Amino acid sequence: MTMDDAPTTTWSRTRRPGGADRPAVVSGPVHTGPMCRSIKTLRPPALPDVATEEDMRAAALQYVRKVSGFRAPAAHNREAFERAVEEITGATHRLLDSLEIRGAAKTG
Repeated sequence: MTMDDAPTTTWSRTRRPGGADRPAVVSGPVHTGPMCRSIKTLRPPALPDVATEEDMRAAALQYVRKVSGFRAPAAHNREAFERAVEEITGATHRLLDSLEIRGAAKTG
């Protein structure tokens, strides 16, 4: 894909209270392709062993990067970025702990 083929964002003007104009996103690029290749399936049989905390954090980091559009946040966004990574890591841990994989050997 060249820059000419890349999706573009369309801007319009909206009115703020008091009459001031501000740009507003009307439409933008839409991702319709496969999920980010850096995020791996973290449950058996895709992984030979149980996913580690490091595996879950790496997946959460990739998700936050993809959703935010930032590889690394600016200083003023760092706290929100890290909080999102931690929350998604926790949600991933809870999800994997609660899944029942039929035909898989029970652990613990």
